[in-house]
Amino acid sequence: MPYSSEKEIINVDSDTCETTEDLEKEVWGKKIEGFLSLLGYIVGLGNLWRFPYLCMKNGGGAFLIPFVVCIIFVAFPIFFLELSLGQFTGRSTIHCWEACPLFKGVGFGMVLVNGMCCVYYIMVVTWSVYFIGNSFLSPLPWSSCYNWWNTENCLSDADSLQNNVTTLRSLSTYILNGQNNLTQYLVNTSTELQTKDEVNQLLNLNTTMSSEEEFWQYNVLNISSGIEDIGSLNVKILFCLIGAWIIVYCCLMKGVKSVGKAVYVTATLPYILLLVLLIKGVTLPGATEGILYYITPNFSQVLNFQVWAEAAVQVFFSTCVSWGPLITMASYNNFKNNCLRDSILLVTLGEFTSVMVGFVVFSIIGYMAHTSGLPVDEVVKSGPGLVFIAYPEAVSTLPFPNLWAVLFFVMVLTLGLDTQFGTVEPVIAIFTGSYRKIRQNRMQFTALVVFVGFLLGLPLCFQGGIYFFQLFDWFAGAGVPLFGLIECIVFGWIYGADNFSRDIEQMIGRPVPVIIRVLWCFVTPTVLFILLIIIVTTYTLPTYGDYSYPAAANIFGMITAIIPIIPIPIVAILEIQKAEGCGFYEKLRNSLKPTNKWMPIDKDLAKCYIDRRVITDKTVGGKIRRNILGR
Repeated sequence: MPYSSEKEIINVDSDTCETTEDLEKEVWGKKIEGFLSLLGYIVGLGNLWRFPYLCMKNGGGAFLIPFVVCIIFVAFPIFFLELSLGQFTGRSTIHCWEACPLFKGVGFGMVLVNGMCCVYYIMVVTWSVYFIGNSFLSPLPWSSCYNWWNTENCLSDADSLQNNVTTLRSLSTYILNGQNNLTQYLVNTSTELQTKDEVNQLLNLNTTMSSEEEFWQYNVLNISSGIEDIGSLNVKILFCLIGAWIIVYCCLMKGVKSVGKAVYVTATLPYILLLVLLIKGVTLPGATEGILYYITPNFSQVLNFQVWAEAAVQVFFSTCVSWGPLITMASYNNFKNNCLRDSILLVTLGEFTSVMVGFVVFSIIGYMAHTSGLPVDEVVKSGPGLVFIAYPEAVSTLPFPNLWAVLFFVMVLTLGLDTQFGTVEPVIAIFTGSYRKIRQNRMQFTALVVFVGFLLGLPLCFQGGIYFFQLFDWFAGAGVPLFGLIECIVFGWIYGADNFSRDIEQMIGRPVPVIIRVLWCFVTPTVLFILLIIIVTTYTLPTYGDYSYPAAANIFGMITAIIPIIPIPIVAILEIQKAEGCGFYEKLRNSLKPTNKWMPIDKDLAKCYIDRRVITDKTVGGKIRRNILGR
């Protein structure tokens, strides 16, 4: 079947199925559009600001050992499962759970997670738009301390900072030796810090702030004292938020037709810009030290159980498994697309990008350490601080700083947009997949979703918005490993790995390799169960810099983490109630069986698929299912 952006209508005859349903499936205009959409989604800012930091923190190059193991045994099996599920059913994260309606609540949970993420994640795109606009100003506004937002504690010159740090260290030694006469110290060392203000600045060096950090805190965020103080509306960020949502709407308004065209730019441009930044980074003084710090292995960390737990958590961010958008985007694939090959290529490319980003990050961090005279580990930042403080500080010292600033923040913008597409589309897809009128008025409904997302994101534009951003970012995805565990249980045991393998064989022309079925049934769910225990027992409360959240805010965050999980038991109860049967046990058993809506999107296979409802596999899993479920 050739790829087409036209809708494929499948009619299932009522004699074959209990219900008659017209399924309208949009497919990517070209195969490459679907591939680039998936690649753009999985390669996000988690690769840019989280992976390099974790490598540095957990043994450098040695961290790649647990990371690669977790990719093979946790991320890849679920990645392939989700791509196969979406492509086979041609349906969104909720409707594809007809294979086991008892756990349909997982689909609702995925939608809720994406709904929360698209509200706060758009701020990354918003801040990128603001930085791009400021990157055209000369000199760069974050490179000096003579602006309206700067304080008396601002430091902008790296050389002055290096001198002050050296002086402070020698002063500390002087005092430790029992010589506490500051005036005599200044005379003996011939220091130029002779004025009272300069001496005070020296003694309070730990309270100083770089010009880049002050630009971020007091210009971009105009930050308040805490989440209790929401402050006033930041108008300039509000306008950037409007612009960010307009960009998202223009790319999503026609569904796969418009997204498929946008990803030619948003998914490929980051690689071009990363290559340019890498070439520039490795030529900077101090880059070698930074890269060596990144790749030098500390094998003792491999034996640290916490390192393995952090590697397992990271694969959920770097491959985006169990969040839901992989299912939605794969549902637009051609039914005969080789999703196994795509899974291997996408996971490999995504993790290669993570490693490549590490070289870019640490070449620049090595340069910053070289210019400031500080050790590399004192320069490293994670999260938004790396993107909006450390990088601007680095580019401000390069030749042609405006050029490098524009290139870098355009890359951040495109990475953010691809992820934003992936989080918004599943929310839209559950409605377009359920209601014909909404499908026919896709542009208007997309505008409504964008407008609601804008309204919900308004609190993030206030002075205290960054505290809400950090809170959502910390808690929103806490339940995602649970979704992955349930996926493995359902398609490995309840519906059955052998049955799902036969479904996939209809698409790719070959059964799923035995090793992948073993991973679905045993290895991956075991690892995820252990990971969930670790998350529950070791989960720490969020902070923002030196600010600790009040108890009420932490409770709110925990509720945010629990909300996506709530639909699982609620939907399960409802499905048991409406299932056929006389007693509870019979209803439970029937709610674990595929419904008549579980069928392939391919019109020829769908007409006769109902006849293949009985599970007949003779594997150990099949025997267990027959013993437990009576079938």
